[in-house]
Amino acid sequence: MSHHESPVVYGTEDILRSLCNSMTKVLTIATQSQIHYSGMVQRITKTCLKPDIGCFVLFDGGFSGLVVTNFSAAAAMELYESYMLSMGMDREGLASSHTSDEVANVMGELMNQIVGDFTGKVARELQTHITQNQPKMLALTKQVMLSVDTNLDKPEARRVTFFTGRNNIFYLELAIDRTEFIKLNDFESEETDPDALIEQAHAVRDTAVPQTADTSEQDAFLKSLGM
Repeated sequence: MSHHESPVVYGTEDILRSLCNSMTKVLTIATQSQIHYSGMVQRITKTCLKPDIGCFVLFDGGFSGLVVTNFSAAAAMELYESYMLSMGMDREGLASSHTSDEVANVMGELMNQIVGDFTGKVARELQTHITQNQPKMLALTKQVMLSVDTNLDKPEARRVTFFTGRNNIFYLELAIDRTEFIKLNDFESEETDPDALIEQAHAVRDTAVPQTADTSEQDAFLKSLGM
């Protein structure tokens, strides 16, 4: 069967799988523990930020969308602690609560690496370009609907369950415009070297300046999302 009869089509689930693989890869390397996700995916109608820590990243370009991750306090603290300890920090010096700014900063930095890995793959595998905004991490006591879906023509949303090394659970939600990429020509996509990624992560860690958006800026941002 020749290529012309069956072009390779790359749709929402493939984009989601790519994102999930970035999440697994970056967090596994960062925390030196086994992160995995469920083989079952939920179709959802609305994306939502939930307690105890919610994070979201908007991206735009070749296709637009929103990535939301929702962590229980236990999952967030496990990832934060494992990451800091694997970076050689002392346990005594670690934040003790998921509401501390340091935890939000570190989780935001990890999310940044995850989405960065994903946008790199999109450029290589889909031959298109997407840009992302700075991830926003929020310690939440109640659930917040993200009405950003209204910016999409035909939004499709998915939720995937992730498991940490100690089986704490967190969730990834993705909302994107219904989209399909069809492969016209064959091309080689170069894979990045995982060791280079680790070094890059360490470099980021060394130069990371804690980023706490001041409250008024954050309020304005949330207001612009209709929250």
